[in-house]
Amino acid sequence: MLELRPSCENCDKLLPNNSSEAMICTFECTFCVDCVNNVLQNVCPNCGGGFEKRPSRPVNCLTTNCIENYPAKKEKKLRPVNMEKYKIVQDTFKGIDPHKR
Repeated sequence: MLELRPSCENCDKLLPNNSSEAMICTFECTFCVDCVNNVLQNVCPNCGGGFEKRPSRPVNCLTTNCIENYPAKKEKKLRPVNMEKYKIVQDTFKGIDPHKR
């Protein structure tokens, strides 16, 4: 089950369950769409993968699998990207389609 991390790991922008700006990689690294597009260039600084829009958890509890029963994480995972260290990862992968990395 997705952790639904509460904020961007780079800039700390709040990304609640219903945010349309939350992006994740396959390891659930969570960044806002602005950081993904303008800073990271769709390259995860932690794994080198690409990003997809993070789904939201249903708020309607017609089933038991809703946000009320499985709340989003509260603790943030703030770790601003060290662009100097990240540059080699970004330069290696930014021109390659994420599905082919």
